[in-house]
Amino acid sequence: MKRFAICLAASSALALGACAKKPPEELPPAPVATTAPTPAPAVPQGPQPGSQAHFSNAMRGADTIYFDTDKYDIDSQDAAALRQQAEYLLQYPSAGATVQGHADERGTREYNLALGERRANAAKNYLVSLGVSDSRLRTVSYGEERPVALGSDEAAWAQNRRAVTVMID
Repeated sequence: MKRFAICLAASSALALGACAKKPPEELPPAPVATTAPTPAPAVPQGPQPGSQAHFSNAMRGADTIYFDTDKYDIDSQDAAALRQQAEYLLQYPSAGATVQGHADERGTREYNLALGERRANAAKNYLVSLGVSDSRLRTVSYGEERPVALGSDEAAWAQNRRAVTVMID
């Protein structure tokens, strides 16, 4: 048993001695000074040009035109707003838009959908006459289904008789 203990101690010493670290023959080179990393390019602040948010900011309310009762003709105030929309669309030729036609709650559902369509088409046709490609514009009529003003009075109806241009994202 004594012999076994001596053999065990000797083999343990050899095993531990084999694991000892030896110092390297040569030290690694000193670190080389590097230049500072190049900063990432600045990300533009604000909405992406051609997006709905960018369009709304640029239009400042000129994204909507208003109509008289049972009318879909473009008056001088509407023409000014549509010129501003056309300038924006011509500046961003890859952007597309939908012109939404709306009506107030008076009239039948079918009549209001048809009137909303005539309003959307009138605005679209005016934009096309100003140089915006027909292929970049769509129309949709919501009739009385999406009012911006609730109420059954002239003030609410006047706000709901409209055509709104929205960007297609």
